[in-house]
Amino acid sequence: MAGRKDGDRPTQVTGADSSAWAQELLEHLRPSGRDVRRVVAWLADAVRGTACLQDHTGHLLAGTPTPLDESLVADLVTGRLASAAWDDTGRHLRLVRVAQPQSAAAGVLAVSRATPFDRRTADIVTHTAQVVELLLRARESTAAGRRLERATSDLRLAILQLLMVEDTVSARRVAAGLWPGLLDTDTACVYVLEGCAEERDRIAEDCLDATEEQALVVRCPAVDAHVIVVTPRDAAADQLRSLVGRRPGTILGGSAPHTLARTATAYGQAVSALAVARFRPDKQAVYAERTHPERLMDPAALHRWTAHVLRPLDTLAHHTRAELLATTRLGLEFTAVNAAKVLGVSRNTVRARMERVEALLHADFSDLTARAVVHLALNAQIGLAEQPHPTAGTDTAQPRLADLLAGPALHTWAGDLLARLDADARDLRRTLRTWIAAGGNAERTAQTLGVHAQTVREHVRSAEPVLERQLLAAGSDLYEVVLAHLALGDLEQPSLCRANRDLPDRPVHG
Repeated sequence: MAGRKDGDRPTQVTGADSSAWAQELLEHLRPSGRDVRRVVAWLADAVRGTACLQDHTGHLLAGTPTPLDESLVADLVTGRLASAAWDDTGRHLRLVRVAQPQSAAAGVLAVSRATPFDRRTADIVTHTAQVVELLLRARESTAAGRRLERATSDLRLAILQLLMVEDTVSARRVAAGLWPGLLDTDTACVYVLEGCAEERDRIAEDCLDATEEQALVVRCPAVDAHVIVVTPRDAAADQLRSLVGRRPGTILGGSAPHTLARTATAYGQAVSALAVARFRPDKQAVYAERTHPERLMDPAALHRWTAHVLRPLDTLAHHTRAELLATTRLGLEFTAVNAAKVLGVSRNTVRARMERVEALLHADFSDLTARAVVHLALNAQIGLAEQPHPTAGTDTAQPRLADLLAGPALHTWAGDLLARLDADARDLRRTLRTWIAAGGNAERTAQTLGVHAQTVREHVRSAEPVLERQLLAAGSDLYEVVLAHLALGDLEQPSLCRANRDLPDRPVHG
């Protein structure tokens, strides 16, 4: 048995004999061929024997397991020897110390063959050990880069989730460490880019480049094809639009400007805008581009009604109330599963919070009209802080929902919107009205209309491009259509806060 120190490794082989195997070994350093297991397999074939690579604990990393002398391995692992040779009857063994990244100990590359090692095969073993060290370092560097990228991505998601529950103070503190000044803004816009799921990482990188990392770019935890961008003061709008123009198959939906505390609302608007973007030639849309029903209602009356409807939540602690409101906004826009992913909580938590809101408001969220009315209140609640308190002598009588829906502007908007469906001979309007009354259930609608459930789904799907609103996925678009039906009297108004007799929306009997 013989051993050599690190400084005694042979110099590189030159000459025609070494050129072929050296060239093959160098090929393993190309980006497409960097695989330690393939290198060890190549080594075994090159020396016409077996080869294995193990770490300092004896764990096999690559190759065929080979019995090794424990004391000899210990000398190599601790650095007392750089390499060793062992010749036995019918077995010739070469061992080389292989440094491991970020480790005081080292691994061992062991090669065994039936015939003695000559100069050529010994050089192959030595130089292969050097290549293995390089590949291990490269792998660790790549892995470290990926860990850093994942940690940064997780941090961006955590910031978004804090914004979703209106915890702007914590969000700014978290962001300040890596992106100073990113959230030092009064208003921000949210954009959602949609492409194929396989291209999402590339889209996210393009967003970071386009915004010069001056926006919060998050891979959506709920929808694999979505990238969410929170940009201060709409600063990155032009860059994102340009990016979509350069990427066929990508669509862009954007929100109106909101305070950071209303990020959840802005996110819902951006997703809603995607439905419009799908039908646009340029595949881009912004939520503020169309008229929404709450803008056609008397602002003061709407805010008084909203405050009255949401009054049962006022008894809660501030953080609890904010948490319930934020969760309910997202829960009304998306499924409980997707809302949970966005918020970073379990779906049972989302359902429990929404059930608590249902109980406090005495609302039935299985009723689409009730969901639409609560959604209206939650959207209007955003402006309550800016709404001036009524002065003495001002009429502060609590308006009813019927009063809000009776305005001529809203009635005209609703009539124009639903009239788009009249041109279709299939009577899409009747199907849609019946489907809403059935809680969005195609089977119950089919029984009422005497058609097949698939026909109902086709009718609703056909109404989407006509109305420029997404209907099969519950959210703002659907609730606007529901409010249009309520404004025209095509659907019965829901009953809210039934347990409180003095609330204006309690139905009057007799």
